[in-house]
Amino acid sequence: MKKTTLLNPALSALVARCGHFDEITICDAGLPIPANAERIDMALSPGVPDLLSCIDAILSELQLQSVTLAQEIIDINPQVHQQILERIAQEQKLCGRHINIIYISHDAFKLQSHNSRAIVRCGECSPYANVIFSCGVPF
Repeated sequence: MKKTTLLNPALSALVARCGHFDEITICDAGLPIPANAERIDMALSPGVPDLLSCIDAILSELQLQSVTLAQEIIDINPQVHQQILERIAQEQKLCGRHINIIYISHDAFKLQSHNSRAIVRCGECSPYANVIFSCGVPF
């Protein structure tokens, strides 16, 4: 039995397969996911699990290099935006290095998500509640 927070075998395997600069998208229930993308669907019902729960579980095992957000989240979903920033700040303290935060338009975000190793869909139902994690290395 695993000791870390991340118990979902598909998510844990995804993190284990990733290399430096690979990307993982964690998205709300509405983000379009290309048919050819690896899709890990965590959504059970509206809000379950929420985006932040999925972020927390993945960050229990993933080393971050950078985070990409849609710039629209700043004005349209400031509460979730702030909670994401708090988690990134916490990760910076844990790993002892800077984690870049990049803002792009939502349309550009959707296009960039197509390059992800996998897209993790949660039950989040608030606007622009999506992140792209670029993987770092722990050394």
